[in-house]
Amino acid sequence: MVGHVEWIEFVPVEHVPRAGEIVSATESWGQAAGGGAVAAVQLAQLADSVLFFTVFGADELGRRAKAELAERGVEVHASFVDAPQRKGFTYLDEAGERTITTIGPKLGPRGHDDTLPWLELARCEAVYFCAGDVDALLFARRGRVLVATARELPTLRRGAVELDALVGSGKDESELYRPGDLEPEPRLAVTTSGALGGWAQPGGPYSAAPIPERPVDSYGAGDCFAAGLAFALAAGLDGSAALDFAARCGAGALAGPGVHAAAVPLP
Repeated sequence: MVGHVEWIEFVPVEHVPRAGEIVSATESWGQAAGGGAVAAVQLAQLADSVLFFTVFGADELGRRAKAELAERGVEVHASFVDAPQRKGFTYLDEAGERTITTIGPKLGPRGHDDTLPWLELARCEAVYFCAGDVDALLFARRGRVLVATARELPTLRRGAVELDALVGSGKDESELYRPGDLEPEPRLAVTTSGALGGWAQPGGPYSAAPIPERPVDSYGAGDCFAAGLAFALAAGLDGSAALDFAARCGAGALAGPGVHAAAVPLP
């Protein structure tokens, strides 16, 4: 896992406030979150071991985030930079939808940071890349299977590596991918559309997995999907079976509050 961490304050509310409105919440909690943390926790539910290459701010929140991820079974390889830990807050409404505000620049790992054991990625069966510089991407490509998020298209273009899969979104403008956006083209390009399922090229449309009877919130569902896809491809599942498995990982994220990952069995 190569990516970023955000310390997120989760706030359940009846609805997201409109401009000028005040809403009340009866509870809140903080967690090590963000795409990298979510995917690392999901992979820890699936794999025998998970290496997470990341960066933390050199403050109390950064130290808390690293300790929490280690407690959740993630082997964290990180450097600390002289900057505040990126943080944010997330509204969770009664329908289970999340609305996110992040504060501060994304802190991604750098491949020229020789304090990190980058060569360890060569022994990984799968790598999910969701933040980092071009050098970090080149090290990530040493893994047998490499999956990346379309949020990082500028870095992926500069790195010009062949991806085993790219995961984008049909709902989020920042995660849109169109054929021709990358050279070489990814072997599998997936566009997710939540409960509608999504579209894979090659493969065409695929169905979403059944959601929990009582969905709690949708935070992290997309990165759980991407992490599950990386694991499935490394396990040797073909396109449709890998997508079905990934969809079950994404749906499993809805079953618990905040950063929640499901231990989904392989078919």
